[in-house]
Amino acid sequence: VQLQESGPGLVKPSQTLSLTCTVSGGSITTNSYWLAWIRQPPGKGLEWIGYISYTRGITVYSSSFESRASIFSDTSKNQITLQLTSVTPEDTAVYFCYLRMRRLGLPYVYWGQGTQVTVSP
Repeated sequence: VQLQESGPGLVKPSQTLSLTCTVSGGSITTNSYWLAWIRQPPGKGLEWIGYISYTRGITVYSSSFESRASIFSDTSKNQITLQLTSVTPEDTAVYFCYLRMRRLGLPYVYWGQGTQVTVSP
């Protein structure tokens, strides 16, 4: 399974950031798939934004982002999308797509390579 993030590298303050994670080698409709967005601001640790399970119809957000973040899936493109509204320079970070799944009872974790997002006028 491979994850590929895509989106604008530069966003202006107050705009909405939209990032896409395309999954290959697997289907987001697989029952055991939990897909998440995680970010790492410069000089800081990883921050979990939220996760989605298409088959369970569940989307959960970190309390730090629940007022601004939306995560949704597009099964026709085998993608999930993150939208983050009202961005500020503090949203500058590398954004990662993350997949946790089980196969034959064993857990597997996959990461995308990450995409740099800079919020600047």
